[in-house]
Amino acid sequence: MNNEIIVTGKTVEDAVAAAVAELGAKSAEEIEYTVVEEPKKGLFGIGAVPAKISAKKVFKGELFALNFIEQLVKDMGLDVTVEMKDAEGSDKDCKLIDIQGEGAGVLIGHHGDTLDSLQYLANLAANKKVDGVKPPYVKISVDAENYRARREETLRALARRMADRVLKQKKSVMLEPMNPYERRIIHSEIQNIAGVSTNSIGSENNRKIVIFLEEK
Repeated sequence: MNNEIIVTGKTVEDAVAAAVAELGAKSAEEIEYTVVEEPKKGLFGIGAVPAKISAKKVFKGELFALNFIEQLVKDMGLDVTVEMKDAEGSDKDCKLIDIQGEGAGVLIGHHGDTLDSLQYLANLAANKKVDGVKPPYVKISVDAENYRARREETLRALARRMADRVLKQKKSVMLEPMNPYERRIIHSEIQNIAGVSTNSIGSENNRKIVIFLEEK
């Protein structure tokens, strides 16, 4: 693991760039620095003082995840853009890796199963030890072509349709197996519909939701 270093440059930006190179980082996001001395121009160049910073490389898990996804799409030859954002909602520890472009569709898979696998691997990359040091925990979400939002709306519409069927036919309905994320969406939507409730049955890899009439 790299120790803290002192670097100088004509400007603070130059010193930061030099620190990135010396520490073997890919960008300024991978280092932390403190300005030790601001640069001074001097008079006609006489008495000029360079900027001096103290810098060290930091291990940010989300950057490892981002690098993993970027390398993966590059190796696959996909014409896409990969961008990291703060995830929307109340989960402050979550970072979103958003993939956009014509080739992004191949990363989704059937009902998002390929995307879920990528997300699992990205989380492993984000939270692994590096040089014996484990970075602060971060949760990674991976999305492609806004699939997550589109899938959520599809599931909520499905929940409403199935709830209406249960209310009309007075019979329970069992849905296809879903992952925990998708089951939470169904449970959440059904909670807003009077007269019906939900339960999950089956083993973890094959759990299904049953929508049934609530007892009066």
